[in-house]
Amino acid sequence: MSDNPLTDIPFSSLPLAPAVLAGLDNAGFTRCTPIQAMTLPVALAGRDVAGQAQTGTGKTLAFLVAVVNRLLTRPALAERKPEDPRALILAPTRELAIQIHKDALKFGSDLGLRFALIYGGVDYDKQRATLQEGADVIIATPGRLIDYVRQHKVVSLHACEICVLDEADRMFDLGFIKDIRFLLRRMPARTTRQTMLFSATLSHRVLELAYEHMNEPEKLVVETESITAARVRQTVYFPSNEEKLPLLLGLLSRSEGARTMVFVNTKVFVERVARALEKAGYRVGVLSGDVPQKKRESLLRRFQAGQLEILVATDVAARGLHIDGVKYVYNYDLPFDAEDYVHRIGRTARLGEEGDAISFACEMYAMGLPDIEAFIEQKIPVGQVTPELMTALPRPARAPSVASEDADEGDEDSIGEIFREVREQKAAEKAGARPGGSGSGSRQRRERGAGSGPRPGGERGERPPRAEGSRSRSRPPRPREDEASAPAQAQAQGNGAAAPEPGSIRAGEQVASSEATEAKKRRRRGGRRQREARERVEARLLHGDRVAPADKQPAPATPANGSPESLLARLKKRVGRFFNRPPARH
Repeated sequence: MSDNPLTDIPFSSLPLAPAVLAGLDNAGFTRCTPIQAMTLPVALAGRDVAGQAQTGTGKTLAFLVAVVNRLLTRPALAERKPEDPRALILAPTRELAIQIHKDALKFGSDLGLRFALIYGGVDYDKQRATLQEGADVIIATPGRLIDYVRQHKVVSLHACEICVLDEADRMFDLGFIKDIRFLLRRMPARTTRQTMLFSATLSHRVLELAYEHMNEPEKLVVETESITAARVRQTVYFPSNEEKLPLLLGLLSRSEGARTMVFVNTKVFVERVARALEKAGYRVGVLSGDVPQKKRESLLRRFQAGQLEILVATDVAARGLHIDGVKYVYNYDLPFDAEDYVHRIGRTARLGEEGDAISFACEMYAMGLPDIEAFIEQKIPVGQVTPELMTALPRPARAPSVASEDADEGDEDSIGEIFREVREQKAAEKAGARPGGSGSGSRQRRERGAGSGPRPGGERGERPPRAEGSRSRSRPPRPREDEASAPAQAQAQGNGAAAPEPGSIRAGEQVASSEATEAKKRRRRGGRRQREARERVEARLLHGDRVAPADKQPAPATPANGSPESLLARLKKRVGRFFNRPPARH
C-alpha cells in the first residue's frame, strides 16, 4: 500500500443512496480508503464480507456505509414489528461501541434512522426503555445485549437482517464465542442475514469459527508490506524490572508535550504506573476494567481533548479507538498475544501520520518477543538502556490545565481518588450493596426495593401482624405456665377431682421433656439395626476376623433383668473365654 491513505475512488462512484452520499459529504468524506474501496462493492450487493486491513484505515466507516445504505434502499422483513431492530453491530469493548455510535451519528443523524447504544456499566433502565421504544440499528457489547434479549419483552432479534462484528478476532475468542453464538441463533438464518467481519488481524482459526455463521463470505485483505503501519517507528529496550519505571520517565522527559499512551498487562500495574507518572508531574488518565464506566468515559474524553498528557491503559483501549494526535505508544509490558501488539501500536500513525512505538522487554515478558517478531514478520530494532537515558530531564514550567465547559463534577480527581473509589465500590459489592451496578441481580434487588415501598409495620425488619384465619407454617406461640394450667384446673374441679398443684405440673412437664429429649437423641444416633451394625464393626476392629458375620453371629445373651448387655460387658465375657479356654491336645 502506498503512503497515501486514500484512493482515487470517490464515494459518488458507488451505488449509494443520495441521502447517504449527502451525509458522507457533510461529514467530510469524499474518497475511499483501500479497505473501503475493496469491501463496499461486495457489501452493497448484499454478500457476506470478511475484511482485513491495518489499524486506522477506515474499517468502521466501511461497514457503517453498508449498513445504512441497506436499511434505506431495501424493505424490512415481513415479520418485523416497528420496534424490532434491523441491524446489529457488536464490539468487544465499551469504548469501541461508544466510538462506533459517534461515527454513525456523524453522517447518519439526518437520515431518519434510530441508533441505540447498549453497553454495560451505566444506564440500565434508560437503555432498556430505548430498546422498548424501538431502534433500527443497535450498537452494543455482547453481555448487556444478551441480558435484554433474555427478557424477551425488551428486544427481539428475529428480524435483524444485517450483523457486523467489529474486531472479529476478539469477538470469536474464547471469552466471546458463546455469547456471539447465542445472539446469532436468535437472528434469521445465515442465508437470509448478511454478516460482515472486520479486523486488523484475522487468523485461520477465527475464520473457521466465523464461517460457520456466514453465507459464502468473501475474504478481502488489503495487501501491505508489513502487518503494522509503515510509518510506525518501532524500538524495543531490554530493562530489568527495576529499570522499567526510570526508563519510562527518562523517555517521556525527552518527548515533552507529545500525546502518549502507555499499555500494561494488569490492572494492578495501571495504578502503580499512573501514580508514579502523576508524582513526576504529568497529567495522567487511566483506563482499565476496574475504573467505573462513567469515569472511564470522562477520562477518555479529557485525553481526546488534550487535557491529559498520558493515558495508562490495559488492552481495553488497544482495539478500535481512534484518538487524534497520539505520537507515542509505550508497551510498558509486552502483550501476551502477538496480535495485541499490532492493535496497541496501531493507536499511533493513523491515516498516514507518523508515530513511535516503544516496547520494554523485561524479565517477566521478554519471552513473548520472538512470537511478536514472527507475527509481524520483521525484526524490531533494539535500543540501549544507559544511565543517561534513565535520568529524567528537568521539565519546563507549564500552564495549568483548563477544564472544559462540559466537564462533569469529579473529572479532576487524582489517581489516588479514582482508585479509592474503585476499592470502595468493590467493598460495597462484596457486602451485597452494589451501588449503581449493572448486574441483573443487583438491578432486580433495586427494582424490588424501589417498587415495593416501605415495609408495612414501621421500621425495617418488623413484619405486619398476620390476619386472622390465615395459614402459617410457623410454630404457634407457646402458652405460659399459668395459662396452660388454668384449663386443667377447671376441668379437674368440674369432675369433682382435686386440682393438681402447680409444682407437680411443672415436675411432670420436666419429666416429659426429658423423655422427649432422650428419644430425639436416640433417633439421631440411629435405630436398633444401625446400633447393632455399629457394634459389630467396633468388635471386628478389636478382634479382627474372628467375629462372625451378621447372619451367622448368635444373638447377644439377655440378662435376667431383661435389659440388653452393654458393649463393654460383652467384650469382658469374650476376653474371659479367651484366657479360660482349655489347652490344645497333642
